[in-house]
Amino acid sequence: MLRRPRPPLWVCLLLLPLPLPLPHLGAAGDRGDARRWEEADEPGSAWAWRGLRRLQERLRTAGALSRRYWALFSCRVWPDDCEEREAAAAGPPGWSLPLLGQQYLDILTTWYCSFQGCCDSGDCRISNNVTGLELDLRERLHGQHVAQKLVLTTVRGYLETPQPDKALGLSFHGWSGTGKNFVARMLAENLYRDGLRSDCVRMFIATLHFPHPKYVDEYKDLLTSQIWKTKQLCHQTLFIFDEAEKLHLGLLEVLGPHLEPRAPEGHRARHPRTIFLFLSNLGGSIINEVVLKLLKAGWSREEITMEQLEPHLQAELVKTTDSGFGHSQLVKKNLIDLFVPFLPLEYRHVRLCARDAFLSQGLLHTEAVLDEIARMMVYVPKEEQLFSSQGCKSVSQRINYFLP
Repeated sequence: MLRRPRPPLWVCLLLLPLPLPLPHLGAAGDRGDARRWEEADEPGSAWAWRGLRRLQERLRTAGALSRRYWALFSCRVWPDDCEEREAAAAGPPGWSLPLLGQQYLDILTTWYCSFQGCCDSGDCRISNNVTGLELDLRERLHGQHVAQKLVLTTVRGYLETPQPDKALGLSFHGWSGTGKNFVARMLAENLYRDGLRSDCVRMFIATLHFPHPKYVDEYKDLLTSQIWKTKQLCHQTLFIFDEAEKLHLGLLEVLGPHLEPRAPEGHRARHPRTIFLFLSNLGGSIINEVVLKLLKAGWSREEITMEQLEPHLQAELVKTTDSGFGHSQLVKKNLIDLFVPFLPLEYRHVRLCARDAFLSQGLLHTEAVLDEIARMMVYVPKEEQLFSSQGCKSVSQRINYFLP
């Protein structure tokens, strides 16, 4: 793992005047020793060699204590690799940091972090705001109770696992406009301070970044290099692949080794924590068919579960012939941890999307305007007119028609 850069030498030198709890230096009860130290300066003194040894011993003690102060200070500022310094920080049995030294460390740490930016995670680029993610999924994502629960539970569990043995692979499936990209953006915004602009996040769009099949070998090298560089730069990374169904099979196979379980290593070994997101329209039609069938059978939308959707979705992925995604090692070797279905959106969900679009721009709106925007969408199937064919896509653009 790439370590955080250490401060310049002048910062380290600030630790030199730390109060060291050296025992018995100049104590009243050591006047005899003090006399011997004075006699040690006399040529041929019997105490000269003994005095030199005592000086060396006390210098070693001072050096050891300074190293312990440094370990304590650096553990506060760079906790990501603190385990390697715990033994030094602990000191011998019974050793504890004196009060004055503790106060000095507090002042120095506060001062350093005031302009360097220290974080609990050890990397200020990483926020891992799971509470914010939960709130966003609940308040801003409409009509996707299955995806809300699956994404939150899976991501939270992965982030709370001390040493995950593999990268987390999530595959989002559903019609366009149902919220796949929206959730990907929520993850980036809540896990990283700079969201999609973070150095730890990389987004690839199949038709934009890998448009020509004849260059697949060059794409494979570039993709592999990009993944490794990002992992070296950050100890927690997020890779998003939009239009995953259009990725060349060769590119999908390149990703396989990054999602395979890792062999256990020593207890101090740390692997970068990595999440792979695949966004795809594959399976959208079968998801819609299952949902429509359940609704006609008397089920309410909120009663639909993952167990009712997952078998149909995976079967659809495997039998699809116009995409290599379902035939890749990612699917065949079960390297993707979860296939998340996004349900088709209804009229009421489109209204909520329109409301959010107005609110996000600080614009006033009426219920009549929300209804009018929702009615502008095309609904299918032809008989039921139940699902928006574009989900909430283009809703934000449609509110321009109602601005003064």
